[in-house]
Amino acid sequence: MTPLVSVIMPSYNAERHIAESIASVQTQTLDDWELIVSDDCSSDSTREIVSGIAESDPRVRLLPLEENGGAAKARNNSLSHARGRYIAYLDADDLWYPEKLERQIAFMGERCAAFSCASYEVVGEDGAPLGRTVHMLDTCDYMGFLTHNLLQTVGIMADTERLDRSLLVMPPMQRRQDAATWLQVLKAGHACRGLPDVLCAYRRVAGSLSSDKFKAARGVWSLYRDVERLPLPMSLYCFVRYAALAVWKRSYTEGTKERNERSGR
Repeated sequence: MTPLVSVIMPSYNAERHIAESIASVQTQTLDDWELIVSDDCSSDSTREIVSGIAESDPRVRLLPLEENGGAAKARNNSLSHARGRYIAYLDADDLWYPEKLERQIAFMGERCAAFSCASYEVVGEDGAPLGRTVHMLDTCDYMGFLTHNLLQTVGIMADTERLDRSLLVMPPMQRRQDAATWLQVLKAGHACRGLPDVLCAYRRVAGSLSSDKFKAARGVWSLYRDVERLPLPMSLYCFVRYAALAVWKRSYTEGTKERNERSGR
């Protein structure tokens, strides 16, 4: 039977967290889903872990890639095999809370939304909350995303009966390919509807692409100038806002972690 939701997951050397991430899908209150894991030539035990889970749960599918191509290629590969009406995204180290799919689909039906993002909290490598919750705006359009930078892949869901599936094909970029994709959806006129409910967790992992602040900033600047081709004044305006938000996020989460450690939490 055709599943209602297709969950897109890329993986690369994700043995530390992928079983927990998959378990967060398996414990959803809505069980009409398929999880498509495209593994980008992992050299650790990632494939073995996913293969073992898939043997006991046929809703989980492992698609091994023959050549390493990055997260965009892996996500596009999963998308090409997706059969569900709704497309949802979960990286191999992030987490969903049990009612995420059920509540987000109900929300999108009530709002007649083609594109939505759930609010989320930031957790550490051990899954412990770092004290920062990001609440979505009620509605976010193209300029709203450029100037607020709130949308996070872990919370994204698209209804392919209301938007063209081709809009979800990610450009071949090493960084910020997800943001470029959400921008192309927004440019096509599908505003993102934000759920105020915190339904998922974004994990901050040392050594990840997003943890290298200099390279992340360079990727954001390239997104503004090379991909979106924004005028220089607009690029500078958006970049200053991005940098200010990034500094606030880092200082807030690190300060909260230190306070938690001092209090023994």
